[in-house]
Amino acid sequence: MPAISVLDSTISYVDVGHGVPFVFLHGNPTSSYLWRNVLPGMGDGVRRLAPDLIGMGGSGKPDIAYSFDDHARYLDAWFEAMGLEEVVLVGHDWGGALAFDWAARHPGRVRGIAVMETIVRPMSWADFAESARPRYEALRGAGTGEAKVLDENFFIEFALRATVLNGLSDGDLDVYRKPYPTRESRRPLLAWPRAMPIDGEPADVIARIEAYDRWLAASGGVPKLLLTFEGSMETLMIGEEMIRWCADNIASLEIENCGPARHAAPEDQPEAIAAAVSGWADRHGLRRGEAALARIV
Repeated sequence: MPAISVLDSTISYVDVGHGVPFVFLHGNPTSSYLWRNVLPGMGDGVRRLAPDLIGMGGSGKPDIAYSFDDHARYLDAWFEAMGLEEVVLVGHDWGGALAFDWAARHPGRVRGIAVMETIVRPMSWADFAESARPRYEALRGAGTGEAKVLDENFFIEFALRATVLNGLSDGDLDVYRKPYPTRESRRPLLAWPRAMPIDGEPADVIARIEAYDRWLAASGGVPKLLLTFEGSMETLMIGEEMIRWCADNIASLEIENCGPARHAAPEDQPEAIAAAVSGWADRHGLRRGEAALARIV
């Protein structure tokens, strides 16, 4: 994979095909590898790009906090270094939140945005399955989070396995495991659960989500797609209540179900995801160079 210098580090990325740039953003604890079976199904007329977020995958690991703001800054620098304009964004998990955030701050550069299993609004503990709350509290807690993520490598050795319905091969798991061989290398993974916007904390992340929610409600000229999946509240972030919220609060939104999956849905349903995104893109002319951009600030 190529890499490009950004700020004080490097971002590695996949870059295949030609045409309108479609940027695929992963979340925690994955990498651009998450999209390996989705990208081939996107067809012609699409330049498919998938960066590794800073500190993750093959990207550099600078001495930063790996806050949401840090990820946004390095992602901004990557977009600029790559010279990307008039993009379609596709995001999963925190990649969806970063896509929303980037779109809200660069509205004139976004053709469309498709997301799945992501953070669409500030949350409360009631949004989590009862069985999940103790685990998240432990991940967010001082000391307990370090023990689980840095010492036990929880996200790779347990969470990733548990969030794939159809399982991961040893080879695929090794790819996801490779960037995190040491305690220190896993700090980016620990920062993510502590950034989850739950009951008003952390305030800086809540503010960014509220800002992109305002954009999502106002940006009627930008087509949007929410991909949903069949599963339980214990295995998915986007259930019936969240789907209803999105339908009521996101302008120009289409919703499409892609079948059974757990949270790491691109591992379970890559062909269905590619078909859904491709069909939506074609309905809105997003592959064509002449597609209009909404410039809503």
